[in-house]
Amino acid sequence: MSATAPARRFAEELASFGGKKVSVETTDGRKYEGIVLGIQENLSIVLGSLEGEERAYKMVLGGHSVKEIRLVEKPFDLRALSDSIVRVFPGLVRLREDIGAIIVMDKVKVTESGVVEGTGPSADRVRQVYDEYIKTLKKPKEQQQA
Repeated sequence: MSATAPARRFAEELASFGGKKVSVETTDGRKYEGIVLGIQENLSIVLGSLEGEERAYKMVLGGHSVKEIRLVEKPFDLRALSDSIVRVFPGLVRLREDIGAIIVMDKVKVTESGVVEGTGPSADRVRQVYDEYIKTLKKPKEQQQA
């Protein structure tokens, strides 16, 4: 394994925090919770939709003051979605965790946002599988609120 592989993996993991809800603790013990709007490898972070005492639309924290960043929401399970798609398209699905996508038949691209590339009957069928998968994620939340 080359020395750059762990650094690249770190950057990919850090980038995966984008758009997610996090809890940030600073070196002086203050805590913030919000949505990651931007983040750099030095851990400088832009938070939006802040909650708690520090309600604000946006906040920028310098990396030198960030002690810890915790992902608060459960990450999207791309592997489970891929498994669902494989049941319909056996042998025609490639999970590309490095780019956060699933490639079906080398022409349909699926991310956590849905089908982002591809048209036609195969893309329509992948979209149906995606929609069914999203429904299964929402069911437990609805049952907890009832």
